Amino acid sequence: MSEIHTNSCLLCPRACGADRAHGKPGVCGMPDTLYVSRIAPHLWEEPPISGSRGSGTIFFTGCNLRCVFCQNRTISREGVGHPMTEEALAERMLALQEQGVHNINLVTPTHYTARLARLLEKVKPLLRIPVVWNSSGYESVETLRMVEGLVDLYLPDFKYISSELSSAYSAAPDYADRATEAVLEMYRQVGKYREVNGLVQKGVILRHLVLPGCRADSMAVLRHIASILPPDEIRVSVMRQYTPDFAHDCPHKNLHRRVTEFEYTSVLNEAARLGLEGFSQGKDAADKAFTPDFEETFSPKTDP
Repeated sequence: MSEIHTNSCLLCPRACGADRAHGKPGVCGMPDTLYVSRIAPHLWEEPPISGSRGSGTIFFTGCNLRCVFCQNRTISREGVGHPMTEEALAERMLALQEQGVHNINLVTPTHYTARLARLLEKVKPLLRIPVVWNSSGYESVETLRMVEGLVDLYLPDFKYISSELSSAYSAAPDYADRATEAVLEMYRQVGKYREVNGLVQKGVILRHLVLPGCRADSMAVLRHIASILPPDEIRVSVMRQYTPDFAHDCPHKNLHRRVTEFEYTSVLNEAARLGLEGFSQGKDAADKAFTPDFEETFSPKTDP
């Protein structure tokens, strides 16, 4: 396993060089110490991930993107979370497994990859359930190789093709290039999508959130995915859950409304035309009520 030190952090495509090992936050907003904002079973992932007993989600504090519409901004921007040792987090993973969850779901883990690789090397032999890497897609290939063999399902976003959109909405003009490299590496590591009894075991599910006024870019994202990966060996989740509740203070007026039926249906039709299989959402998904309460579901009293 290669190692990327956090005393000059190069873990993500930002390559900000922050001395996170000595407490200086990177672009992600976090030092090297693990900060976790929520650990709990979650029933609102794609059906083969949530199943009947939930996905064992672990939400990490901080994020290397700066999405103006982020629904989890309390943890991605505002630092809500609590420090944990690697040993304590490993114990919580095993406790989730004993609760009966279908997988261990690491949410926004990129900026902690070095620590998580070390942790997973120890705990993976004790897990009987898959490990899910749930990320923004803005990843570096070298960093992903640190968790090769330790992750079963990659669940990345593929947010944009347009560098104009990715620059304006996520401050990442190189997003599409980096996400392309990342998803190709993910597919190389885990291969063809596989389910057993309706539950995912291995593979790649690419998520795409349809944004209001961005229908053409959404369709271009799907065409790009179908051109770089075998459509019958991956799954795509076309998401309708965008809500303007979290973008009220952003300057982009199109983001102040919900996605229309025409916009979403057009994108789904394009996915079908391309032969992409996967998941869609109903209109009621566009509700801020589906965003977890990060201040109420994690107790620092139970963790060192």
